[in-house]
Amino acid sequence: MKTALASSSRLPALGLAAAIALLAAPAARADLDLPRPSPFAKVWQVVGLTEITVDYSSPGVKGRKIWGGLVPYDQMWRAGANSATKVTFSKDVTFAGKPVPAGSYAFFVIPGKSDWTVILNKKADQGGIGRDYKQDQDLLRVQVKPKAAPFRERLAYLVTDFTDDKASLDLEWEKLRLSIPITVDTTNQALAAIKTAVDNSWRTYANAARYMLENKKDYDAGMKLVDQSLALKEDWFNLWIKAELQAAKGSVKDARATGEHAYELGKKDSNFFLEGEIKKTLGEWKKKG
Repeated sequence: MKTALASSSRLPALGLAAAIALLAAPAARADLDLPRPSPFAKVWQVVGLTEITVDYSSPGVKGRKIWGGLVPYDQMWRAGANSATKVTFSKDVTFAGKPVPAGSYAFFVIPGKSDWTVILNKKADQGGIGRDYKQDQDLLRVQVKPKAAPFRERLAYLVTDFTDDKASLDLEWEKLRLSIPITVDTTNQALAAIKTAVDNSWRTYANAARYMLENKKDYDAGMKLVDQSLALKEDWFNLWIKAELQAAKGSVKDARATGEHAYELGKKDSNFFLEGEIKKTLGEWKKKG
């Protein structure tokens, strides 16, 4: 009887200990949601018809000496943190004067006191220096001179100064900027797309004609394309493109006539988004006689 009573008297204590253990165990196993020392980042930009993407991790200065300190001179660096930085081009580009096929590449640098070596390596996904890197897989190495820049706490990549034909891929950290010129072949890509267009819609030919007008400045080719568009459907949009092509070729009288017809059709269209521009231009052409 005493034994049974003794056993029963220990049950509350054992139950409390088990409860404490059960409460403590999940807390010990749970992952804390805390900021990463070098958070993941991605930059994506379309330049002409080419997508440029940079995947990287962004370390902070945190009061440290960066160049020649945390990042030693004359040693290869992954140009970020964690895994190697990755650069992707959706189409062929020219990278610091060197041809680069479309694809993804690991991006490394060797910082120097005056010049840096920039490296694109064919093995895109790498853990960093020394683990997966093999020099014989380098696609290219180029020399680039860094410049002073306003202080930036965290490393960042930016695509700047971009047009339809070129851009600058910039690495910025601490008080330094490394700018790599990139050019793309937008004109030939666009012309190839125009030649192979198969949908035969009036709007496709109209947009192609507008590209010839505004970008290529090939007015004769633009005129052929807009006439193909008009043969499929007469719309204020393709008529206005034809008027602008006529004016560009020096025939302002014909441009006015075509433009006025475009304006009259446009007033019947709820999506007449160029009304103000067309009205203003027709007034200017009228003054020219």
